[in-house]
Amino acid sequence: MKKLLLIPTLLSSFALANEYKYEISPMVGYNLSEGNIGIKDDGHYLGALEIQFNSPKSKFSPEFSIMYSPKADYDGSHPDDTSITRGAFNGVYTFDAKTNLTPFVKAGVGIEDIHDETSSNQTGFFLDAGAGLKYSFADNIAFKAETIYLAKATQTQNKYIDNNLVAMVGLTFAFGKTNAEQPVVVFDDDKDGVVNKNDQCPNTPAGVKVDVKGCELDSDNDGVVDSKDACPNTIAGVKVDTKGCEVDSDHDGVVDSQDVCPNTLVGTKVDAKGCELDSDNDGVADSKDACPNTIAGIKVDFRGCDLDTDKDGVVDSKDICPNTPKGEKVNSDGCPKIVELEINFENNSAVIKEESQDQVDKYATFLKDHKNYSAHIIGYTDSRGSAKYNQKLSQKRAKAVVDALIAKGVDPAQLSYEGKGEANPVADNATAEGRAKNRRIEAALTRH
Repeated sequence: MKKLLLIPTLLSSFALANEYKYEISPMVGYNLSEGNIGIKDDGHYLGALEIQFNSPKSKFSPEFSIMYSPKADYDGSHPDDTSITRGAFNGVYTFDAKTNLTPFVKAGVGIEDIHDETSSNQTGFFLDAGAGLKYSFADNIAFKAETIYLAKATQTQNKYIDNNLVAMVGLTFAFGKTNAEQPVVVFDDDKDGVVNKNDQCPNTPAGVKVDVKGCELDSDNDGVVDSKDACPNTIAGVKVDTKGCEVDSDHDGVVDSQDVCPNTLVGTKVDAKGCELDSDNDGVADSKDACPNTIAGIKVDFRGCDLDTDKDGVVDSKDICPNTPKGEKVNSDGCPKIVELEINFENNSAVIKEESQDQVDKYATFLKDHKNYSAHIIGYTDSRGSAKYNQKLSQKRAKAVVDALIAKGVDPAQLSYEGKGEANPVADNATAEGRAKNRRIEAALTRH
């Protein structure tokens, strides 16, 4: 195979900006042929016309070109007998311009027709690839230089593929100026980072953080924006005031979500739960407590005062005799000053009936539990019989009660007795019922 002579070409040129829809480039150049189809390999001149279609949105452009060599001589033929016409479709990739210099590469496919007077025409397809530069020296005119390699795609009769190298120079004329897309001017008047058309809060103060809608952030979603929220971490769902703080409807200093007593009267002191204070912990709030210093654990009435269950004027916590009959006069311990002991005796006797032993037991227990009390036992009779007899009988019965109490463990020092016979009747001796009431034992209590 004959060697293909390559001529290095040093091109110094610059770029034409791709601001036009069309480019037309008349070119002249020189073709070196490998000579596998009988064309002389010492080269021949050619002319060309290239038309390129540009798009402002792409670096790739389609190009149609036609090259014509009027004097491509066959070996042994006359110099003017042979011409070559080539047409090609290429894709051109244009690189970014550097100042006025624009490099490009291209590749494509074409068809050539070889016309010779002494032999039949030879027509076939070829592939091409090339590179070049454009130097812009006016708004729409540039100097253009390029080198193209062509390889015939159909083999010759000698089974060779014909190779060609074409170098061309010329001028490029651009026309059909593109309507370059105008940059979209985006306005953000309040400088919050959200453009006006998307900004639902167009007058946000400078420096305030906003959401995607351009509205100031409300981090705790309480309806009050962060810059005005004095309580920025409000619990979700809680009602807040204009400052973003939780509402305290009754103004007691405890917010509604923690206020167990939400309707406290204005000015009332409350505890941590928002309920009125009960300083003595008796269950009655201070504002209603008539007895504010009740001892802990004591039952109180609705006024907060200690109960007096037997209504004797002595509160239960101090009442040693809690079940005093209504109307009885009592001492400071709530005990009657004189107590009638329901003790019965055998007829005309100082012997205590068995049925009355429970009463003796109860009274003995009281005296043993209250050593600070002493009891003076007094015996009475009705008016039947002589006064002298009744006096002795009452004395014996009083002593019998004292003896019974001592026998139950009561300290003798706490006891004394006397008989008063038929004196001081409490009922009418004319009736059986009255006489029964007059036959009695009384105890006069004294506190030491």
